[in-house]
This record gives sequence, C-alpha cells and structure tokens, in this order.
Amino acid sequence: MSEKRLTRKQESRMLFGVAAGIADYLNIDPVIVRLVFVLMTLLHGWGLLIYAVMAIVMPQESSVAAKANPFDEEEIVIKDAS
Repeated sequence: MSEKRLTRKQESRMLFGVAAGIADYLNIDPVIVRLVFVLMTLLHGWGLLIYAVMAIVMPQESSVAAKANPFDEEEIVIKDAS
C-alpha cells in the first residue's frame, strides 16, 4: 500500500504545483482547487497568501522516491578488524 504525501506536483502544475498537489492528495480535479483559491482571494483576500505559504512549505515531488530496504544476510559484508 502506497503512502499518500502532500507534495507539489511537477507534471500538472500551472504556477508552483500547489493546487495540483492538493487535488492529487484529495483525489479531485485540480480546477476545483484552483477555483477555491481564486474565490478565497476575491472574497477575503486570504487565497493568495495561503497559496504563497503552501508553495514555500510544501515539499516538491521528486521523480525518484527514495525508500529504505532492509538488508539480506547475504548482502552484509563484515571487514576483518586488524
């Protein structure tokens, strides 16, 4: 089972990938998230500030997911302590 992470997306981004990352995390269309940010900006003025903070705080999606795998007994090499 893959672990879901909130990250900025590279492939479907328009500015910084924040809306695409949130949409991927919530399994919704990125257009909906973008519209919410626009409405929050127009109605209260907080949308742009929240987007900017999230663009700074959210990690960027990496192309290669690093994952630690346990060693097998055959893979462990012990050097002689001379």
